[in-house]
Amino acid sequence: MTIKSDRWISEQGSNLINPFCNSLIRKQDDLKVISYGLSSYGYDIRLSGKDFRIFKHIPGQVVDPKNFDPKFLEKADLYFNDDGSKYFIIPGNSYALGVAKEFLDIPDDVTVICIGKSTYARVGLIANLTPGEAGWKGHLTLEISNSSNSDCIVYADEGIVQLLFFQSDEKCLTTYEARNGKYQNQSEQITIAKV
Repeated sequence: MTIKSDRWISEQGSNLINPFCNSLIRKQDDLKVISYGLSSYGYDIRLSGKDFRIFKHIPGQVVDPKNFDPKFLEKADLYFNDDGSKYFIIPGNSYALGVAKEFLDIPDDVTVICIGKSTYARVGLIANLTPGEAGWKGHLTLEISNSSNSDCIVYADEGIVQLLFFQSDEKCLTTYEARNGKYQNQSEQITIAKV
């Protein structure tokens, strides 16, 4: 299994990631942004502004991943800066779900690992390390933890996590699509925990 370079990712282009940026974008309309697009051995995807939810504390109730109740998620407001940037606020010591702006279509011999960007890690935001399995398609639901005591901003339409692509020297017996994976074909909105 080998990690794939910018050359391979670029060759896949919008068949793999849509929309696709063939370079690392650090400025948009003369505004500095948290980078997104193609990097040396990965691709930084953006946080969509369409859906962002924060876990709220309900005293005496327990979250059950096998029987998840959406009432634990509260839709977050989308704010706008004077410079045109858009953002959500994650309260200190909270957990949130967002969704990727880009649509992914993972080849049958590739697995993707999703890791947090250092810009956010340095202010206490942690993106859970999650896989995108061979044959998976859709918009990733992103899990973000604010481990600091302070409220923190996350920017919509800017980089949020990096994807690393690993290609096997053989195809798996059963892809995520072939086994009818429960998170297949997610739209650009949050998909809650399923069993």
